[in-house]
Amino acid sequence: MTLWVESIGFAAAALTTVSFVPQVVHTLRTRDTRAISLWMYALFSAGVALWGLYGLMIGSWPVITANVITLALASIVLWHKLRERPQSPPG
Repeated sequence: MTLWVESIGFAAAALTTVSFVPQVVHTLRTRDTRAISLWMYALFSAGVALWGLYGLMIGSWPVITANVITLALASIVLWHKLRERPQSPPG
């Protein structure tokens, strides 16, 4: 691949990955995930993991890098969402 094509890939990867930072910062500051969909983040995280695997299989560094970082960011929000779920009463 040419440098130009790789550069576009890295730019796209950087922009889409950085788009998760505000949600992660907000979640870490407020610990409030009530407005966040559990299923959306669970499915999204699974999809990003598969994109990362795909990137490894085809040897595409923009795909690998973006998806590994995005998975880490989405996992932070997902982990907080799972921790905030109400527990069922015992018995």
